[in-house]
Amino acid sequence: MKITSSELFCMATRRSQYPEDGKAEFLLVGRSNVGKSSFINSLLGRKNLAYISAHPGKTQTLNFYQVNNMFYLIDVPGYGYAQVGFKKQEKFGLMIEEYLEKRPYLKRVFMLIDFRHKPTKDDLLMYHFLKYYNIPVTVVATKADKVGASKFEKTKKLLLDTLDLVMGDDLVIYSSVDKRGRDEILQKIDNLIVDTL
Repeated sequence: MKITSSELFCMATRRSQYPEDGKAEFLLVGRSNVGKSSFINSLLGRKNLAYISAHPGKTQTLNFYQVNNMFYLIDVPGYGYAQVGFKKQEKFGLMIEEYLEKRPYLKRVFMLIDFRHKPTKDDLLMYHFLKYYNIPVTVVATKADKVGASKFEKTKKLLLDTLDLVMGDDLVIYSSVDKRGRDEILQKIDNLIVDTL
């Protein structure tokens, strides 16, 4: 898949604000500092389409990015950031839950995890939350360029052993710096869009 166009289409906090044009949707979830904005920018070949903040926890809406006029990438508020108060975290959780409950256009969730570290308790909670809704998940292990060759396989095994992915879910090792995994993600999106046309 070649990316020819991308734009921030809308920012939503409730179901009535979501696009209703029937395009396929792919949700991005992850901890506040996992690199979701960098992932979006590198995947779409843009420098600052998604705003990269120096302060985690800035995204407070569901941000729908329209790509090639064919599908949406949806960035949601990051989880696990201590300085975002409990009430706000709860609000974010309800916002995401409302989206997941009744969204027929959702094809897959890309769950971003920092490859350098063992998945956190929050990561495990999010994965089980998605499985509760029977949503297919691709785990995207970000910042892979920061893991040396000597530690690579051990780090990958730790991630897979900790998450214990169910059948049908998979892992893509990704780097926004060297573009590792980019073609694989785009191919997955392409295949899922073709299946629904």
